[in-house]
Parts: sequence; structure tokens; C-alpha cells
Amino acid sequence: MTEQAHHLSPEQAAQFFQDMEAEGEPEVEFNPGIASRIASKTVAAGVLINDEQGRIFFVTPIYKPYPEIPGGVVDANESPYAACQREIREELGINIEIGNLLVVDWMPQHGVWRDSLQFIFDGGVLSEEDIRKIRLPPDELKSFGFHHLGEVKEMLKPSFYRRLVQANDAKQLNLVKYTDFGR
Repeated sequence: MTEQAHHLSPEQAAQFFQDMEAEGEPEVEFNPGIASRIASKTVAAGVLINDEQGRIFFVTPIYKPYPEIPGGVVDANESPYAACQREIREELGINIEIGNLLVVDWMPQHGVWRDSLQFIFDGGVLSEEDIRKIRLPPDELKSFGFHHLGEVKEMLKPSFYRRLVQANDAKQLNLVKYTDFGR
């Protein structure tokens, strides 16, 4: 259980352990071995961050030819929200308040990548001062910038573009959306 709380603050970890104790013993498998046969999905989480002009914050990884929003694959026993907090610290070198969930998007298997659930959370608005504090890890990211979605549409995977449109709409309308393949 300690492994499940490694990414939490001391207060969050204390609450986590109380919650786990209150859950009691795990369910017993009604059909021995069934838990190991249930499908597993990759989970990734990203943060939709804007500047004061409403543009979206993108980073360009050294290992991809197209921009991404900050985020990444969720580690084992890590929540999507905690993954966003971790990724922001690792990728940008700053701490920001991660807001509400905007989108959960299911992505089908594609090539070697199994199907996945992609979470996007609201990262709020970065001030000029926040932007000056950003420090990218040179072994992972080569650049960052703010762009309107239309400016980067041709550089993004179509499904990622659709997901960002959905997330941007959800942010404007103050709601949460579920989508399949960005639709």
C-alpha cells in the first residue's frame, strides 16, 4: 500500500491510508485467476494550460515530431490527477494548481500501442511570471510555446486535435466530457 501513496503529500497519504483501511479486505476472486485475465488499458493524463491571451500551452518532445500538452503515462498505482502534478513538476519545473477534469477519451489500439484512456485536466492560466520560471528537461523536451488550436491543427494527430477541441469546449462551458477517439 505504501507504493500506492508515494506520490501524495503527507496529508493526502494519511487520508489515503484511512480510506484503504475503511475499505476492508479486498474481494475474493469468485473465479480463481479471473483478475489476471481482465483486460488492462494504458492510462495517460495531460493538462490544458492557457496563457492570458487564451492560447494553449504546448511542449515539443525530443522523441516526437509533433507538439503535445504537458502530461504523460500514468504510473502503476498513481491516479491520473497525481500523474499530471508529477509531470508538470518534471516537465516544466514549476508547480501549478491542477483544476477540474475536462475530458476522458478512449483511444483504440493502434500499432504496438494498446487501447487507452486519456484524461485532460484544466491547468488554468499561466502568467508571464509563471512562464519565465519554466525549465524544460533537455533530455525530454526541446521547446514550448502557446498556440491557438487552428495554428497547430496540421501538426497534430487528428484524434489529439479532436480531443483538445473537446477539452477546450469543456473548459469554456465548465463541464466534463467523455469521448471515443476524440468524438
